[in-house]
Amino acid sequence: MTISDRHRRILDAVQQAGQLGVPQLAELTGTSEMTVRRDLEQLADQGMLERYRGGARSLTLRGEAPPFAVRSHEGQDAKRRIAAAVADLIADGEAVVVDSGTTCLEVARLLVPRRLTVMPLSMHAANALTGAPQLRLLLPGGEPRRDELALTGPLAEASLAALRFDTAILGCCGLTADGLTAYDLADAAMKRAIIASAHRVIVVADPAKFARTALAFVAPVSAISMVVTTDDVAEDDANALVAAGTIIHRA
Repeated sequence: MTISDRHRRILDAVQQAGQLGVPQLAELTGTSEMTVRRDLEQLADQGMLERYRGGARSLTLRGEAPPFAVRSHEGQDAKRRIAAAVADLIADGEAVVVDSGTTCLEVARLLVPRRLTVMPLSMHAANALTGAPQLRLLLPGGEPRRDELALTGPLAEASLAALRFDTAILGCCGLTADGLTAYDLADAAMKRAIIASAHRVIVVADPAKFARTALAFVAPVSAISMVVTTDDVAEDDANALVAAGTIIHRA
């Protein structure tokens, strides 16, 4: 493999994953970690990626979300840990709005036995909550996006504007100190409406989201009450979010 081929493979892998560590890239390219570190320094000097201690992250915006069916099988253990931590933060009797997305779906599943009022913003979550014995289920209007089945549009936004929730569980596509971002413009509008409707906003995000910026800006970090992630989050990423005005809760 030539140096050019190796650099292209590294860039493609980092772009696809959002960020990767040196050991992973060494295995991918069949070279030593020392060689990979030199490659990363060269690529960083060219403005192709961003170096951090032990790896690199992409500087390119990711304009499209992977399909829901693909995401639902990725990082299942981390999503379930995050969901369990979020469920523990919600008290019986609360009114809760649950965003679309695979991690929010895991949260919805854990709310089934609880005594709550819940408005899910995806048909996947609505199906999971249907028939819950103690739960009051509110269904918004809106147009379901194909595959994702997230409810968006004026009817969904009007449903949120008419209500006030104790807690919002918000998914994200990207989360950095610069703010929360989404792949889809309609989804970004819904997330802003969710934030405006809730007293407390809890963002659920695995550590990979902290290195990612998507197309549509949603809100600054200061609009978020708390981010729930896993305990393997990079300290630099966590500290940057705390400095920007939120709380990090590790699951």
